Amino acid sequence: MTMTNLNAVLGGTGAIGAGLSAGVFFAFSTFVMPALGRLPAAQGVAAMQAINVSAPNPWFMTALFGTALVSVAAAVTSLRRLDDPGAVHRLVGGVTFLAGIALTVVYHVPHNDALAVLDPSSARAATAWSRYLPAWSAWNHVRTLTSAAAAVAFTLGLRAG
Repeated sequence: MTMTNLNAVLGGTGAIGAGLSAGVFFAFSTFVMPALGRLPAAQGVAAMQAINVSAPNPWFMTALFGTALVSVAAAVTSLRRLDDPGAVHRLVGGVTFLAGIALTVVYHVPHNDALAVLDPSSARAATAWSRYLPAWSAWNHVRTLTSAAAAVAFTLGLRAG
């Protein structure tokens, strides 16, 4: 495979994967979390617990972490050949997407794990939910933006190269 073809594969795959991820995060930001916030705390906690059990499935994990691998490859190959057409865009796309993955691993997963062990009907769960929902949602907006920005950068890299 030529470098031009590799760049096209990395850019195209990165754009699609980042776009898919942005769509999932956008859905959570715009209607899933607001809907859960309208439920009584016990129901919101139980629903989010069920979502968190269903989310790590092969389709979503492939889109999310497969795109992370593509982002690493795109960033590394771009750094090695910054003068290639679209290299800076692929580098920005890769780094931006990886920032969202880091946020997922460092913030969202631990908070989801902490929510998972709560009894939804307990007073402790209600208190935790009142803190979890706004903070989780705010940081999810950031993931939405990083994924969308990565999709745009990868796409611009395709157009340049």
